[in-house]
Amino acid sequence: MKIEVRLFATLAAYLPDESDGRSAALEVADGSTVADAVRLLGIPDDMPFVAMIDGRDSALDRPLGDGDVLSLFPPLAGGR
Repeated sequence: MKIEVRLFATLAAYLPDESDGRSAALEVADGSTVADAVRLLGIPDDMPFVAMIDGRDSALDRPLGDGDVLSLFPPLAGGR
């Protein structure tokens, strides 16, 4: 099945070569989870990030569906 991945800031370096620089289509196996997609992208296990599917916060063990949009952001801090 195909999903769209959007990687932001420092995570954008892990987009596949055929990406447009902000997002890419990614082929994943049926039953794949967010963690499976992260591994497929080659993002290191120790790199922190926040995951969202279709604009909603997501756990790493959440299954992906065909056409989902997986967005990964580095953690944000600061402000008052």
